[in-house]
Amino acid sequence: MSTPALVSAFYDRIWNAGEAGAVNELLSPDFSFRGSLSEEMRGRDAFRNYVRSIRLALDGYRCEILECVSEGDRAFAKMRFSGTHIGPFRRFSPTGKRVSWDGAALFQFADDRIVELWVLGDLAGLDALLEQNRSATP
Repeated sequence: MSTPALVSAFYDRIWNAGEAGAVNELLSPDFSFRGSLSEEMRGRDAFRNYVRSIRLALDGYRCEILECVSEGDRAFAKMRFSGTHIGPFRRFSPTGKRVSWDGAALFQFADDRIVELWVLGDLAGLDALLEQNRSATP
């Protein structure tokens, strides 16, 4: 099954390219987001600020869709997230090292926009890698 265009555009344009204007195009005005790295938030501005904070902490931040299935107004994607740790992130000072972790995302669509997204990531694995990188940094 192919990845829905909205899911591809969400990751390619908003996350991977940092195209802030795509937020208004792809997300509903009352967009609801719950991610492992943050508290639940509503609205495009809150999400835009969240994206900015992650991209400031992780240079070259990338979201790779490993698998995606969709049915009706929903899609589920298996993901890999990565970037170079250049800013404060999850209680860790910058290490300048690459980090990556896996996760899953559940999308809901309405009127050709994303209305809701829940993302769960392997935070235990991410924190272990950040700790390892911190210990290896002189």
